[in-house]
Amino acid sequence: MAKAVKLLVCAAMTRPTANLLLLVAAIIWGSAFVAQTTAMNSLGPIWFVGLRFLIAAACVAPFVWIESRHATTPLQKSMIRPMLLIGTVFFIGCVLQQIALTATSITNAGFLTGLYVLIVPLLGWIFFRERPPQIVGIAILLALGGTWALSTAGAKSALAPSAGLGLGSWGDMLALGGAFFWAAQVLLLGRLAASTGRPMAVAFFQFLITGLAGTLFGLMFETLSLKAVTDAAFELFYVGAISGGLAFTLQVMAQRVTHASEAAVLLSSEALFAALFGALLLGETMGLIGWAGAALILVAILIVQIPAFQPTAKS
Repeated sequence: MAKAVKLLVCAAMTRPTANLLLLVAAIIWGSAFVAQTTAMNSLGPIWFVGLRFLIAAACVAPFVWIESRHATTPLQKSMIRPMLLIGTVFFIGCVLQQIALTATSITNAGFLTGLYVLIVPLLGWIFFRERPPQIVGIAILLALGGTWALSTAGAKSALAPSAGLGLGSWGDMLALGGAFFWAAQVLLLGRLAASTGRPMAVAFFQFLITGLAGTLFGLMFETLSLKAVTDAAFELFYVGAISGGLAFTLQVMAQRVTHASEAAVLLSSEALFAALFGALLLGETMGLIGWAGAALILVAILIVQIPAFQPTAKS
């Protein structure tokens, strides 16, 4: 096991491999929307976020120890502030998304969250003067158009009947607001993961900060019972160990290689998979316009892969 982790963490990773890991993460997150929604029958959204990421932190902790044994450089004290910042924006994004799922459909929440694909390069340009490749700009426009088409068509959900069609519910607005925090998380995470060379440690502290914050605010604003936890045990395991511990760690590892703007487009496919799993498992429905929007998202995902397969010019 230790050798496998060392190979995965320390070996050089190509951009196609990193992009594949991001797509795998997006598929897992898309399926997790179903668990996030059904868990709200038992748990409050803040407690759910807190317990989810404490489980994720526990799952990643052994791999952090293995990683530390093979790391060439220790974590520096200068990493504390950026890790706290990432943990904070990650927590806010998670809570806004989770609360949104109590008042809108999985499909709407997934695609509105996907708007961070447009926000990431904007923030990168404003704060870090990072100019994304032109083809990523085209992909962003396609993804934005697809998100607009799907959210305008709206999705009908038995679990969120008040969502209605199109935008306008407070759940939609929360999902849209959360997109800004997801964008900040993607942007900051890419820079930190590349500079530390310790993806497992970065993932662990992100989960731990979010889990502790969720527990603290859950104690302040929500109630919790043992029955509520046991009733949502499967959902907590899935989103904690699989969607949290596995998928977010894959994101950290892949963003050492993939540009933040490109990563945002790939991760936005989470919305497409959320719509598919919502339709298959919960019976959510959407019309032709909605599926046309999903198709635009898929095209954006495919064309953003082009730079990864282009040969690098030799000097």
